[in-house]
Amino acid sequence: MKVLCNGKAQEIAPGTRVADCLRELGLEASSVVVECDGKILTREEYESHELQDSSVLELIRFVGGG
Repeated sequence: MKVLCNGKAQEIAPGTRVADCLRELGLEASSVVVECDGKILTREEYESHELQDSSVLELIRFVGGG
């Protein structure tokens, strides 16, 4: 299956959930806001939300600084 993640095509296995995708990308769920197909997901949904073929993900990371 293919998904679009921040504008880049990614190949994922069927049954991949948002949390799986974040782990594969090396991202901490607590530092990322995920929008999937136009809907902002709660962190609780990351483990249960299964990605579909052609899903569109936008991942927004918070970075501290001064």
